[in-house]
Amino acid sequence: MSERPASPALNHFPCSFHIASAALACVVLAAPSLFAQQMPTVSASHAPASAPRAPEKPLPGLDLSSMDLTADPCVDMYKYSCGNFNANHPIPADQPDVDPFTVLYNVNTQSLNAILTKAAVPSPKRTPDEQKIGDYFSACSNSKAIDDAGLKPIQPLLDEINALTTNRAQLATLIGKLQRNGVEVFFGYGEQQDLKDATKQIATIQQGGLGMPEKDYYLRTGDKDVKFRADYVAHIAKMLTLAGSTPAQAQKDAQNIMAFETALAKASLGVVDMRDPEKTYHLQPIATFMALTGPSFIDFEDAIHSPHVTEINNSTPDYWPELTKQINAADTTTLQAYLRYHLLSTVARNLPTPFDEENFNFYGRILRGQPEQQPRWKRCSNYVNGALGEAIGKVYVDQYFAGDSKAKMLEMVQDIESAMGRDIDQIDWMSAPTKLRAKEKLSTVANKIGYPDKWRDYSKLIVARNDAAGNELRANAFENDRQLNKIGKPVDRSEWDMTPPTVNAYYDDSMNDINFPAGILQPPFYDRTKDDAVNYGHIGAVIGHELTHGFDDEGRKFNAKGNLDDWWTPEDLKNFTTRADCLADEYSSFTAVEEKNPADNVHINGRLTLGENTADNGGLLLAFMAYLQRAKDDHIDLAAKRDGFTAPQRFYIAFAQNWCQNARPESVRSQVLQDPHSPDRFRVNGVVVNQPGFAPAFGCKQGAPMAPVKSCRIW
Repeated sequence: MSERPASPALNHFPCSFHIASAALACVVLAAPSLFAQQMPTVSASHAPASAPRAPEKPLPGLDLSSMDLTADPCVDMYKYSCGNFNANHPIPADQPDVDPFTVLYNVNTQSLNAILTKAAVPSPKRTPDEQKIGDYFSACSNSKAIDDAGLKPIQPLLDEINALTTNRAQLATLIGKLQRNGVEVFFGYGEQQDLKDATKQIATIQQGGLGMPEKDYYLRTGDKDVKFRADYVAHIAKMLTLAGSTPAQAQKDAQNIMAFETALAKASLGVVDMRDPEKTYHLQPIATFMALTGPSFIDFEDAIHSPHVTEINNSTPDYWPELTKQINAADTTTLQAYLRYHLLSTVARNLPTPFDEENFNFYGRILRGQPEQQPRWKRCSNYVNGALGEAIGKVYVDQYFAGDSKAKMLEMVQDIESAMGRDIDQIDWMSAPTKLRAKEKLSTVANKIGYPDKWRDYSKLIVARNDAAGNELRANAFENDRQLNKIGKPVDRSEWDMTPPTVNAYYDDSMNDINFPAGILQPPFYDRTKDDAVNYGHIGAVIGHELTHGFDDEGRKFNAKGNLDDWWTPEDLKNFTTRADCLADEYSSFTAVEEKNPADNVHINGRLTLGENTADNGGLLLAFMAYLQRAKDDHIDLAAKRDGFTAPQRFYIAFAQNWCQNARPESVRSQVLQDPHSPDRFRVNGVVVNQPGFAPAFGCKQGAPMAPVKSCRIW
């Protein structure tokens, strides 16, 4: 999955535009749940909002000002590389944290805003795509029109929810309509490549419908979680009251919604199990699935604009009996309140200011500790990127992407893939037959850099200049229809699951490809003014990370064709598991958040983060191997110093500075409880302790904290 919790300061769409893609592994952002609530937005001025005059600049490839040279890298590499980062980079009030990714995000957002401010000016010279991105941005920025419209943009859906009182038989149709418009209720439905036949695109369905981030928010017993649940009930009641319910009725409905969602949470798989493709792949004839749901599933298919499928991946089969039980047991008033709340929450950012601010209060301020929302110009710029990502991405690439970066990236990717080939040859725990299969998979990895070869067609998406909520719903429906239309069609291997401006990267198991959008190919991750030591430490480690995902605890289960396939010998699998257990235990020993009440302490879940930790550790090793070979080929003197550091030292400092971070405790807590990535400081110290090249680079004696006698290594 991705690198850190979903933040309003970052693009939220990485990892999966379509539901349950085999296993998209991303390097930067946290993957929200496949059906996560959209983050809220506050209204601002009615004119298109533009960026401040003083632009933010990306961090340099080697940030000497962030280092603490009084620290010993052999004792604490994170402090040595990032010890002054917090003092130099206080957390803005509108962000949950600040780090190199959020800094570059802010730079990219300014670039998007410049494009959109120009496109928002009505002109007959605008192209159809410019009209769409400009009008979408203009409508989003027009807070007065949003406030004046009230609930009118969603009134047809509210009316259908109200009509359940007299016609509950229409529930399946209503669920389909809401989901088509991006409102995730009860469960999630979409398309995916068949995990055991990557040439097929099939329907998939799974658990969902929760308003809090994941199931254990409903079940944990610590003081913090008890308060989160009370705050959630109060938040639901406030949203329903704003929509016209009496306070007493809203409070009653909120408590019933909490009870309903708690029952669904108890029947749901946890975040660790949801990472396991063998636990979430249950392909069955549609008749078998409809034995659980009844014939109304056909009404749902029609309403969500899905073809009538003959088979489906019932991703979480144990969920459906409980869902059916709870729907049948719930009174109609509770179901209506549940649907109404989720509709309001989904589009709150484009509803009148009180809805938007209340939604932020819970999801941003309470859960993430973020004091203020981002200014409207930032949010609207990125909402366009989410809705029309390749339309604005095409302009972004033309204006802001340095073309020679693509060639250099490809060279680095090939260097690191060659390093992995050598690494596979050298490891002593894998047999020759399994090595052969591993190298076969490595040889078929496809590399996508910068932007897609074929741009998406948005001609059928209607964008109105004064209808922000309507634009959002239509964009959701457009994307829903585009994804579901893939079912039964040939796989398009040229497609991207991230927009070009995204500061992120990912690996897709079913596609067996690695993807690096143009947005991340900038300083500090790729700095054209720095030498290879710095760039291989920064973006090289990212490349190695994504490549290693093809061979982590999830990726290793897929073969060269992208199919879920047991290609390991029993002995090799045993050896892999032993090494993976070492890494899981290492990270599980880390305490991420310490509270006054020890029961509220948050420890890293080494099983949840195993794939990302494997990718961090293996990726850095591969990047270093690749750099050493590149330096040899280019006759680089590794001992020669720049900025006071040798080439290997610059490599490891650059890597560590990928993860310099100043974060609010609430944000770290939210990350650790649901995100498959470890908090940033552990992505430094938890990795360098396992790197054979680190101790020699800094002259660390064996037994030092960063050079332990025993270490963990898979790849």
